[in-house]
Amino acid sequence: RITGHVLMEIVDATIQRSRWMAVAGLALAAVLHAGKPVTAAETPFSGTRLADYLERALDANPGLKAFEDRHRGALADVEVAGTLPDPRLQVTHFVESVQTRTGTQENVFVLSQSVPWFGKLRQRETAATAEAEAVYFLWQARQLGLVREVAGLYFDYAFTGRSFALTGENLELLELFQPIVEERVRAGGDLNALLRLQVEIERLRDRLKSLEQTRAAQSARLAALLALPDADLLPWPEWQPPEPLAIDGPALHVALEANNPVLAMLDRKIASAEARRVLARLERFPDLMLGVNYIQLDGYAGSTLPEAGRDPWGVSVGISLPIWEGRNRARDAGALAARTAAAHERRDRENRLHADLDAAIARHDDAMRRLELYGGKLLGLAQQALEITRTSYEAGRATVLEVIDSERSLLDLQLQYWRAAAEAWQSRVAIQTLVNHPVAGRPRAASAP
Repeated sequence: RITGHVLMEIVDATIQRSRWMAVAGLALAAVLHAGKPVTAAETPFSGTRLADYLERALDANPGLKAFEDRHRGALADVEVAGTLPDPRLQVTHFVESVQTRTGTQENVFVLSQSVPWFGKLRQRETAATAEAEAVYFLWQARQLGLVREVAGLYFDYAFTGRSFALTGENLELLELFQPIVEERVRAGGDLNALLRLQVEIERLRDRLKSLEQTRAAQSARLAALLALPDADLLPWPEWQPPEPLAIDGPALHVALEANNPVLAMLDRKIASAEARRVLARLERFPDLMLGVNYIQLDGYAGSTLPEAGRDPWGVSVGISLPIWEGRNRARDAGALAARTAAAHERRDRENRLHADLDAAIARHDDAMRRLELYGGKLLGLAQQALEITRTSYEAGRATVLEVIDSERSLLDLQLQYWRAAAEAWQSRVAIQTLVNHPVAGRPRAASAP
């Protein structure tokens, strides 16, 4: 088993690894698989710790690999954006030759190169670079999103495992209690007590079957994220409740502004839109056209000129004429609208992320409050009440219904305790992935469960 403190360190280390993976760029795959004889997809998975799940997901998830490929393609686009257009070669063949005093013109060859106006190539490269950086940050955001998704399912799965174990223990206790009730009935006791007990036993058995189906569904969803489509049921996770922590909300909001990759991605989108806005203004200036012309002649025997039969050639210079002012204005307006839209999207996403962070902090604090309440007081009282009720029944001072009610109350509190533990972990991971940084807080004294 691993303690809550160690589990928190695992999540921290995974987030740091996620940040490193994004920085690693195109060398990621080679670094992860260096020295490994088989790929992650071929490696059997038998992990039970959250770190095992996260490592597998970050190594093998095909959706994450798709973002890696998109980043590679975006980097290639940067190289393309900064280069000149392809030169053009034009060949003209005279079907009816043109006779000149130096010979007959047979073919004309024209090689030309378009040269964009000063600054256009630079702005195109700037825009493409910003877009590649946006894809990079989107890749990092997907890594953190995958961490959050896997961790959320992991703790749901862990809670199902704990529910299965606690329900099984409760069922076993009632089954052990059944012979005592049957002996009472044979001695003339109330038959209704035995019937009520049997109903409760069957209810718990039905609950176990439902939990088995829940396990199958959750295991399948986790296996899909881990690229294990044909996997059997995953083993139950190993986990413990988190240690108490007082969350430092203001510091986390500052960290979100500084580290959240979604905001960084939108900043790069704004930069790209700004570069394209500058490029739209530059489109009002003409592009240059440089060329070389070569004319192939068939020699003229009757000419006495020294240059007779020689193929002439020349150079040409031209410019484009961006005279359609309506198109220029429309291009400027479109670039400005794209820049404004990117800024509005960034502001909207920032507001949503801060709201998500506040909600996650609230869920975390509520889960820790419930965890402290159940673990510190209520579970102990419920356990004591059950023991007293069972003793009282054996002494004839309590009914079977009171025993069943005490068993049910204890099981309900135990499930609420572990549900709170799972939600505390889920919200803490959500906080960490939103701020892309270990949770900033102050440890506080823990209550014994």
